[in-house]
Amino acid sequence: MSFQQCDSQPGDEPSPFEHFSRESWQELAGQAPLPLTGYDVERITSLGDPLDLREVDAIYRPISALLQMYVDANRRLGLDRRHFLHEPDRPRPPFIIGVAGSVAVGKSSTSRLLRELLRRWPYTPRVQLITTDGFLFPNAELKARGLMNKKGFPESYNRPLLMDFMSRVKSGAEEVQLPVYSHVVYDIIPGEFQTVTNPDILIVEGLNVLQPARTGFNLTGAVAVSDYFDFSIYVDADPDDIERWYVNRFLQLRGTAFARPDSYFKAYADLDDTAAVQRAKSIWRTINLVNLTENIEPTRERATLVIQKGGDHRVTSLKLRKI
Repeated sequence: MSFQQCDSQPGDEPSPFEHFSRESWQELAGQAPLPLTGYDVERITSLGDPLDLREVDAIYRPISALLQMYVDANRRLGLDRRHFLHEPDRPRPPFIIGVAGSVAVGKSSTSRLLRELLRRWPYTPRVQLITTDGFLFPNAELKARGLMNKKGFPESYNRPLLMDFMSRVKSGAEEVQLPVYSHVVYDIIPGEFQTVTNPDILIVEGLNVLQPARTGFNLTGAVAVSDYFDFSIYVDADPDDIERWYVNRFLQLRGTAFARPDSYFKAYADLDDTAAVQRAKSIWRTINLVNLTENIEPTRERATLVIQKGGDHRVTSLKLRKI
C-alpha cells in the first residue's frame, strides 16, 4: 500500500488505523469487479438509505476486494496450521464478518450489499447474513425484566444463546439455527428459525456486536461475540445526521410497516407529520441516542474498518486497522 493510496502521512498522530479519503479509496476500485446492477442495489437498499451504483463502485467494490484478501489469507493460515499440527481434515469454519453501528445509520444496507458482492466472487459463493435481533429476549421476558425501553441495549439480548450460536458456527457445525425476529410485530416469532448452513462467509449484523467481554465477579475468562469475528466493520455518522435519518424513516414507515394490521406500531400510522416527528425524536433521544452514546459508539475503535458517512449518506472517509 503506497502513500499515494493512503492519506496517513509520516508525522501524523500515532494511530492503529490507516486513514483514507473518499477519493483515495475510490482509486482502489479498479482492482475489483463490479458484478451488481442498479436494480440489484435498489432491491437490497434499506428505506431511506440512498445507495446507488456509483456509491457501490466507489466504496463497496474495493471493500469486497479487500475482504477477499482477508478470506484468502485466513484460508492459507488454516491450511498451514493443519499441516503443522498434523490435524485431520474437518469442515472449514466460515469467515465471519461483524457489522456494527447505530439504528438508522445504514448497517443493514451495508450488510446486504456486501453479501451480494461477496457471493459473486468465485471462491466464496455461499454467503449468509444474520442479525442479532434474533437473540433479543422475547417481549414477555423484556417486560418481566423491566427492559422494554432498552431493547437493543446489551442487556436485552440472550447472551448465552448468542454465544452458543457463535461457538457452534465457528466450530464448523454443518447446521446451526437461530430464532427469527419480526420488526413488524416487534418480537421473536415463536417456533420460527433461520438456519445457517456452514457458509464460506457469515455476516453478523447488530447494534452491539463489538461489545467487549464482560468482566467482574464470576466472569473471568468471559468471551465476546467479536472474539469470533475475522473482520469487523463499524458504520459511523454524526449523531445529528442519524437522528434526521431516523425521523425521516419513521415518517415513511407510517404508510408501510406501521399501517399493517399486525404491526406493533400501528398506533403511529395515523399520526400527522408534526406528531410523528415529535414522537420519533422522543424515541430517538430517550432510547436510541442513549444506546449509541453509552454502548455502541464506544466500540467503534475495536473495528477492523470504520466507514464514515456524511449527511447525505455518502461515505466521506474510511479507517482501516493496520496489520
